[in-house]
Amino acid sequence: MSLKDRIGEEVKAAMRARDRNRLAALRLIQSEIKQFEVDERREPDDAAVLAILNRMLKQRRDSIEQYRRGERDDLAAIEEAEVAVIREFMPEPLEPDAVTILIDQAIAETGASGPKDMGQVMAVLKPVLLGRADMAEVSRQLRARLQGPAGG
Repeated sequence: MSLKDRIGEEVKAAMRARDRNRLAALRLIQSEIKQFEVDERREPDDAAVLAILNRMLKQRRDSIEQYRRGERDDLAAIEEAEVAVIREFMPEPLEPDAVTILIDQAIAETGASGPKDMGQVMAVLKPVLLGRADMAEVSRQLRARLQGPAGG
């Protein structure tokens, strides 16, 4: 079953259970997927759905941070509940050590030697890590590694 279909089944289950909060979060996910279909004029595969979910997670993390700064814990709690639902459809996150190993492998595979090679290495890492690691953190680690003491 595709990720999109699984989300559809969860919507039906939430309707039957009359779980309004979960249903609202699931419908937000479906709305984003539908927007992708309209914009791209194609059915999203699991990788595209993961990219959508990853973007939604990032948006919600940013919102939670802003709500907390504005002392709006009620709104932050809503966003956190949405994060929990979105996370259900994401693959299991990787441990930091595993991410480091994958970064090292990608650097070796591409022969990257400096910051100018960062895009090439990220192109290798993104399909493997999307949804399993914070890509901003991966980018930061990669940049630090490529700008190392001897330039790589």
